[in-house]
Amino acid sequence: MNDDEIWAAIDAHRLRTAELLEQLSDEEWVHPSLCDGWTVRDVAAHLTQQQLRLRDALREGVRHPGGMNRMIRDGARRRAELPREQLVAEIRGMAGSRRHNFGVTCQETLIDILVHSQDVAVPLGRRLEIDPAAAAVAATRVWSLSGGSKAKVFKKIPLAAVRFIATDVPWAVGTGREITGPIVPILLVLTGRLAVPPMLSGDGVAALAKA
Repeated sequence: MNDDEIWAAIDAHRLRTAELLEQLSDEEWVHPSLCDGWTVRDVAAHLTQQQLRLRDALREGVRHPGGMNRMIRDGARRRAELPREQLVAEIRGMAGSRRHNFGVTCQETLIDILVHSQDVAVPLGRRLEIDPAAAAVAATRVWSLSGGSKAKVFKKIPLAAVRFIATDVPWAVGTGREITGPIVPILLVLTGRLAVPPMLSGDGVAALAKA
């Protein structure tokens, strides 16, 4: 995918995510997400923070000290106090814009909307379709970030000992014991969502269970 195609995928999935959020009950909005310690509402609030300029990021760092992950978590929880209709409107309103957070690319923006939408949908038993080609681009980017500073936002998993093979798109990375399955659950595992392995198979799944 080129940048134009990535932004088109981001726009489409932002709109799908906003539509899903509009359908949720009061109970579903406070349900735990796939992110440890985050509710569905927290995740929705985080998705409104995908266009922070440098000054915005600096302000968030001062307001919520303690490192990147704490800044992201506390900032999301603060915005989660806003009316949920406003959160949905802000996510929908970003469609068509090519602004992204300072210091990242459209690929990280794609990762955010794809993964966090599933953080909402999966624990609620809701189905939210993801374009496998877009998921493959996101998974490739996540894999390329392994060990780098941007990877600090993901839970560490034993990637060195496994090989991931997608069954619905031509995509494979790594060496070692194999983990096979659709590209979306692979993407979720690569970003630390280890509650998804039942959707995957292969000798390498046991390594994830120990993570």
